[in-house]
This record gives sequence, structure tokens and C-alpha cells, in this order.
Amino acid sequence: MNQSDNSTTGQTNSGTSRRQFMQSGALAAAGFFIVPRHVLGGKGFIAPSDKLNIAGVGFGGKGYSDTNNAYNNGANNIVALCDVDWGLPNVKKNFTNHPNAKRYKDFREMLDKEGKAIDAVTVSTADHTHAVVAMAAMQRGKHVYVQKPLTHNIYEARMLTEAARKYKVVTQMGNQGSSNPQQKQMVEWFDKGLLGTVHTVNLWTNRPVWPQGIPVPQPASETPVDLDWDLWLGPAQKVGYTPAYHPFKWRGWWNFGAGALGDIGCHIMDTPFRVLGLGYPTEVETSIGQVFLKDWTPEYIPEGCPPSSHVELKFPATAKNKSAIKMIWEDGGIRPFRPEMLPAGEPMPENGENGVLIHGDKGLLVCGMYGNDPKLYTKDGKKIEAAPNQRVY
Repeated sequence: MNQSDNSTTGQTNSGTSRRQFMQSGALAAAGFFIVPRHVLGGKGFIAPSDKLNIAGVGFGGKGYSDTNNAYNNGANNIVALCDVDWGLPNVKKNFTNHPNAKRYKDFREMLDKEGKAIDAVTVSTADHTHAVVAMAAMQRGKHVYVQKPLTHNIYEARMLTEAARKYKVVTQMGNQGSSNPQQKQMVEWFDKGLLGTVHTVNLWTNRPVWPQGIPVPQPASETPVDLDWDLWLGPAQKVGYTPAYHPFKWRGWWNFGAGALGDIGCHIMDTPFRVLGLGYPTEVETSIGQVFLKDWTPEYIPEGCPPSSHVELKFPATAKNKSAIKMIWEDGGIRPFRPEMLPAGEPMPENGENGVLIHGDKGLLVCGMYGNDPKLYTKDGKKIEAAPNQRVY
């Protein structure tokens, strides 16, 4: 989901910004001269009118870097900060980083009180509240940046897509690989025919790196004094607080997260989708690891995600690739066997922890989680490496 509206960027129908139009057109013809702002304010000066006023919702974890990257060393303003747990180290640190930002625990209160001052909102809460926070912001005309996974389920994703169109706001999901220039190089390799026709894609991750496939934890006797547990639960089924859920381990429970695939799949799958121009799969089949708490009796824990999984997706041939493709996802410590086309001495991506293998009839494409450090091994023995990654994320 990624849309833009010319009214937010100040562009005319011809694609020229209002500022460019004034500099090159009307005022110049009238004999006026525009003095660049850096002349008046010094090199690197950004006029207040050119800064965005940003609010951050959820910044005890990944949201800490999201809000500060949006702040960009003063290029924009952080006008409000909202988190349900003021006791987390990153929350305390960010309150210090942005002492003038208004502080809230309830995002609804923040939007009601600070709405007129806010241009955009970053959403970096737990998965189960991504959609409700983003929707509330978009309904008020605020642009949103939402951490991955965009939503807790497919229905919510489609609702947000429709809302972005309806409210004409700019939206983006946090997916670092999409801004990796090395991914573009892989697209070029494929388009040049260096891989040939692709038939199989292997994807894998070492996640979950948190407890998963375990019995439901018992609620703790007390909730931390700085945490509003009801606000953290939001639309989820009501359960008691336990450190087995917050602040990090909620990912392994369907009530809040989506397991290893939901957590990291959007990163790892992004490269083959972009390189191969894939759409929706036609078939999906999966098997999962079992949990045994008693001899010979597998436990079914419907509240929790499985300890490991193997998923196969089938995609039809496309205009870019004339063959059907089988995509194999593995997590929980399961990974594909070393491909024959990978020369001896050449490592698997990221020491085998996370990676992508794209198998073609002319070559093998190998890269890491974010499409980083790609290498192409051809059947005639060539090795092609991408230019060094000039990270822009």
C-alpha cells in the first residue's frame, strides 16, 4: 500500500511544485528574485514551513528508530509521542530526545487533542493494533508509516488500502529491503536473462527467536505500574498481563502476532516478488512442527503459533517468467539443503540464518533477508556480485 496525493506534495497538474513554479514563472516575470533559504539561514537550513509535524505511536521497540529516523536530525518535528508503557527504556530515552513533544498513552486522545498540529503518524505498536491506529490517523487525514507486518490479518490490510484511497493520504509499510538498491540490481540480472527461467524459490529464517509453540502462560500477579494493559490489548481478546506477552514475546501468540512467517516473511519474500513480478499464488500447502508435553501425545495449542513450519506456494507463469514457480518457506531452524550450483567454499546467506535462493535454468541467485549482498552463480561458472550496498534505510 503506497499512494501519494499531489495536494500533499504541493505539485501542479504538470508535476511542477508550487515552489518551482513561483521561482521560474510568475514572480520572475514580475521582476522579483527568489533568494534560496540556505543563503538566509545557512547551509543545511530547513525552513519551518518545509518540516513535517510527526507523531509516534509505539516506540518502546522498533518504533524508537522509526520516530528518530522520521525526525532525521531536525529535518522534521516530533510533536507528540504515544506509548502505553512509559517504563520501557526506549520510551524514557525518546521522551528525553524530544522534550517538547506532548506525551500520551492513548492514541485516540492524542489524535483528538493534537490532530490539528499533526501531519503524519508512525505506527510501531504490536501487530494487533497496527490497523486500528493507522485507520484512526487516516480518517483524520494524517499520512501514515506503519511497521511490518502492515496488519494482523488480510481483512485489515484491505480495509487500510481502501481507506488510503478514500482519505487521499500517503502511506507506507516499513520494509527495509524495498529501499535496498541492490534489489534493483537483481531485477536487472533477471531481466537480462542471466538467471534464465526460474522454477523454484527457497526462503527461510531462524525465527522464532522467542518462545513459541509453548503452553499458554499464566497471568502475572501484578501489572507494571507504568503499563496500561487494557490499552495495550486494544481490540484483542482480553487476557491477563504476563511478561511472556509484553514487551517482546507477543509475536508467538495469534491474539497479538502472526508467528515467524508474519514477523519476517514480508522482508524475505519481497525480493522474489519484485524480481519475478509475482502476483497471488494459486495453491498453498503447509506442515508444522509438533509439540510434545507428554510421551506419544502431541499437544495442540490453538492460542499459539507453531514452533516451526514448512509452507509451499505455487505461482503461475508470468510475462516475465514463462514457467510456474514453487516457493518454499521454512522457519524454526529448518532451512533448505545447500544447492549444487553454489560452489564449494561459498557461504549460504547470513551464515544460513536467513536467506533467499532463486533457482533458474541458467543460474542461481542468492541473497540475505533484505535482498542484501546478492550473488549470481551461472551454470558456466561465473560469479556476479552486486555493487556495495549504499543503504538508504
